[in-house]
Amino acid sequence: MKRWVVLYLVTLIVLVPVDFLFLGMVAKGFFTAEVGDMLGEIKLTPAVLFYLLYVAGVLVFVNAPAEATWQSTLLYGALFGLFCYATFDLTSLSLLKHWTWPVAIVDVSWGAFVTALSSTAGLLIANAIAPRL
Repeated sequence: MKRWVVLYLVTLIVLVPVDFLFLGMVAKGFFTAEVGDMLGEIKLTPAVLFYLLYVAGVLVFVNAPAEATWQSTLLYGALFGLFCYATFDLTSLSLLKHWTWPVAIVDVSWGAFVTALSSTAGLLIANAIAPRL
């Protein structure tokens, strides 16, 4: 149980600041230029719920299985991010008139990258703090 808690917290602690850095600084201008009129103030409750549930999904499907290695976590983290972010972006493309292919491509690519990074870092740090028995 301790390992799951460590793995969850470390993955969350890696994901959130990296995601905020990208969305709030690196890509902010791009997203504002592409879909600016759709952006509003961040609503804290849905954002917190997203991160808590997303990291739970990362643990279940990516970095908590006993056979997880850093290589498998890197691969499955990227795939998990790709599938989750593509679900959102392709749905947005089909329903929202201001959602664009460039936004979808950047967002899906980012989702694959940040999930691969955070799940792998979470696994490696958890292995150091709370090794598997």
